[in-house]
Amino acid sequence: MAEARCWSLEAARELLPEVRERTARAVSESDALLERRDALPEDSPERGPLEEELRYVVERWTREMEALGVDVKGLWLVDFDSGAGCYCWRWPEERLEWFHGYEEGFAGRARIQ
Repeated sequence: MAEARCWSLEAARELLPEVRERTARAVSESDALLERRDALPEDSPERGPLEEELRYVVERWTREMEALGVDVKGLWLVDFDSGAGCYCWRWPEERLEWFHGYEEGFAGRARIQ
């Protein structure tokens, strides 16, 4: 896991294309797995391996995000710690346009002016 870092808005925005690309790949893989799983009956023994693959995709994405130095806060949701709060991004947002304080979290995010 990468050491925690303090992000400037400019540095966070420079990294966002890489975060988006890796997230897009993971979302695509997980959507395909979910589609295959959901087409099966609830009691199908084939569901287990698909769910395991799905967990692997999410875990791999989490490790990739942590290696980039961003904080994973939920599924396809990351924060860039600025030292005064966090720049906040979630899939499928195109740009990094949100900020929240440490106490407010995602629910208190506000558009960056």
